Amino acid sequence: MTEPRLLDELQKMEREYEPLLPIEKKLIWYTFATGVVLLAAMVLISRAFV
Repeated sequence: MTEPRLLDELQKMEREYEPLLPIEKKLIWYTFATGVVLLAAMVLISRAFV
């Protein structure tokens, strides 16, 4: 029995496409929205003190 080669396994992974789960899409959206809100809050706070 031969050992699987790293290159073969990586090529196999590239061919298999796994779509994002609904929970993963929600987590991405919430993280992005939180980042935008926090960035806006920091801009407003910095303008208030400068």
